[in-house]
Amino acid sequence: MPRMLSLDLTFDAVGTGTLADYTDSSLIVPHLREGDTAGVINELTQVLQRQGCVPDLLPFYHAALNQELLANSAQECGIAFPHARLNGIKQLQFALGRAPQPIIWGSKGSWPVQLIFLLAVPATDAAHYLHLLAGLARLGQHAELLTELRTAINADAILAVLEKSTMSRG
Repeated sequence: MPRMLSLDLTFDAVGTGTLADYTDSSLIVPHLREGDTAGVINELTQVLQRQGCVPDLLPFYHAALNQELLANSAQECGIAFPHARLNGIKQLQFALGRAPQPIIWGSKGSWPVQLIFLLAVPATDAAHYLHLLAGLARLGQHAELLTELRTAINADAILAVLEKSTMSRG
């Protein structure tokens, strides 16, 4: 049975901190093997499940993929943040994958992405979820941080970049 990854989310009700507070180096895949939406979501779901962040692989995978097919999360800056909100998820966390080359996210005509943040969202945690989405959107406005994420040499270096991305009060 996988261990439950426990992150220290000890900030106030809406949250401050950094994007790094929602992940761990064990949840970061600097070199994704998959090259399409379904494959990347599957690869990152397996990472979340191995670390004990999601209790059941298939329900989470299907929920995240279906949500992404309904509302493509690709951003013009080259990031995507698919998610699934389910009972059984204990705390808001994300796995981050980096594609070696930008991939078309979702349907043809969508923006190509290289950084994919797969969010595991507790069914009842709307406030932190919306705060994290706002933080990811702000990250997309910082070209220098995106460049650092794309060029960081390993998971620890990627995590260090995420620690620079502060979350302002919501």
